[in-house]
Amino acid sequence: MTTTTAGHAPLPDARPGLDLYDTTLRDGTQREGVTLSVDDKLRVARRMDELGVAYIEGGWPGANPKDTEFFARAADGELALDTATLVAFGMTRSAKNEAEDDALLGALLDARTDAICLVGKSWGYHVDEALGVARDVNLSMVRDSIEYLRAHGKRVFFDAEHFFDGFARDNAYALEVIRTAADAGAECVVLCDTNGGAMPWDVADIVRGLVEELPSQVGLHFHDDGGCAVANSLLGIEVGATHVQGTANGLGERCGNANLFTILADLQLKKGYKLVPSDRMERLTEVSHTIAELCNQSTPSIAPYVGHTAFSHKAGLHASALAKAPDMYNHIDPGEVGNRQRLVVSELAGRSNIVLKAKEFGLEVDAEQARIVLDEVKRRESDGWTYEAADASFELLLRRVAGFLADDDEPFRSLHYRVNVSGGDGDALPGEGPAEAILAVAVGGERKLGAGEGNGPVDALDHAFRNAVNGTWPALDRIQLSDYKVRILEATAGTDATTRVLVSSTDGVGTWDTVGVHPNIVEASWRALSDAYTHAILREGWR
Repeated sequence: MTTTTAGHAPLPDARPGLDLYDTTLRDGTQREGVTLSVDDKLRVARRMDELGVAYIEGGWPGANPKDTEFFARAADGELALDTATLVAFGMTRSAKNEAEDDALLGALLDARTDAICLVGKSWGYHVDEALGVARDVNLSMVRDSIEYLRAHGKRVFFDAEHFFDGFARDNAYALEVIRTAADAGAECVVLCDTNGGAMPWDVADIVRGLVEELPSQVGLHFHDDGGCAVANSLLGIEVGATHVQGTANGLGERCGNANLFTILADLQLKKGYKLVPSDRMERLTEVSHTIAELCNQSTPSIAPYVGHTAFSHKAGLHASALAKAPDMYNHIDPGEVGNRQRLVVSELAGRSNIVLKAKEFGLEVDAEQARIVLDEVKRRESDGWTYEAADASFELLLRRVAGFLADDDEPFRSLHYRVNVSGGDGDALPGEGPAEAILAVAVGGERKLGAGEGNGPVDALDHAFRNAVNGTWPALDRIQLSDYKVRILEATAGTDATTRVLVSSTDGVGTWDTVGVHPNIVEASWRALSDAYTHAILREGWR
């Protein structure tokens, strides 16, 4: 089998044994502003599994209740992975404890994963100052911890923290640490550039020598403080490393980690390594944007392969050439990663995407309908709307604007609502105080009024709507709001800032996402909720 890229000759099959290791749920969550619930973590893990990575590091069980719950729910069947192996992360035993008495090592065993990644100090300076133990004690901590977990049947990866700094400043001890880990039975010794300052001209020589010396696999973990995390990862793989760690969209502390999406696309589409099936590679852009929304972030528009502008061209020379041969100004076919080519200042830009998206919904739209829909999407995008992670809202928009869903076909029409939120409870978080809502909707010409109480205005509106339409659509009883995210789009606008709300809903079988945008957070929430209800009511007739 061979792999081809746009405008390039066939490339050879993949080098066997090259593993992609995702640490979004642990290292990625150290990015400022990123907080994931347990449900979020489960959703991110499923998306990375759909992409086809080999390993997913779920977090640090025992270090915090959230990660402990994540592993418990995963082990109890809530996370059925298709391609990936779930990995629990932790540190070597404390200097004060024997391995069998160490609580954090015990928590790693309780996580019930087949594989465990242990982090240990490999820079003598850190052993002396941060740990404050003798260097031979640190070696014993590494050895004992790995041997203990191996004796319990676990696969063990060893993250050599600060390895590249340690190698540069204390070569002998850094090498002694990783040799100890390999001899103790670590399946893979991962060379970590924890401070992110390693440079490509050093990485290749260092990794090459260790690949030849160590009896274990050699892995890579780079941070991007010097802007070289992806380049360093690719160079390390080129000289023999068989395991590379990274995060979705390069999330991570400070300047982030190596972007696993870029590494995957570079290796598969440029080097020809068949790491994931092509149909999974086509999900790359979708997975990137979905995880970004779950993390309350945005995929950078200039991100390689998956960014909104990754295949954008302004009208003129590029546009005329692209009309004749799309590969003249694209380094790959955008469809290989699920992205699309965009002509920024062209009335034709994006129509094909509307047509293709309509087909996903079982609809056929002509050029004029596509233009109308595209114009409306562009207008809304300028106001802060985004449909990247809200397919249900986009389907409703398309049906309404293209004429497939007339006003008379709408299951209900919002008339008005009023929400009162109580304050003064020092223990309540913002938006979580008791709330009351009264809401009126029109259903088939009949005015229906409902009231509800809830933990915050959104919950109160949800109860009010259900009480108003009680019995009209029994299927709504199965529908639950499973996630709610708020993003402020104009941070400099103060209290006048526009708010975007993303709501996820489920009927216990499927999940759909809707979006609402408005300067008033309650109105933005109601718009997202309205779309969620409408989609739930009409979906059986659509599919």
